[in-house]
Amino acid sequence: ASAMRSVLLAGLLCSGCAPMAEDQWTGRDKAEHFVASAVLAAAGSEYGQRQHLSDRQSQTIGILFSLTFGAGKEWYDSRPNGSGWRWKDFAWDAAGAAIGIALWNLSQ
Repeated sequence: ASAMRSVLLAGLLCSGCAPMAEDQWTGRDKAEHFVASAVLAAAGSEYGQRQHLSDRQSQTIGILFSLTFGAGKEWYDSRPNGSGWRWKDFAWDAAGAAIGIALWNLSQ
């Protein structure tokens, strides 16, 4: 839980000085964020399980792995020549990560 808070805090701090982009809630890029985050969360969870970690630890790895990529992508976008930080993209990343964890749990 503290690791999750650290990732979210880092995202908030990074986005404070980043250019914010005008953005819609739907679109092809939102589906890409959602699917990529779901796959990364499930893959991270599976990795944790293969390292003989508990389900909870595996899920934490999956969520953090996925959200780290999402935050990294938004941080990259917030560079001077980038498209700007998009909170809606990050929201789709979080939703995808949650579904990825849920689907991984169903597969167990």
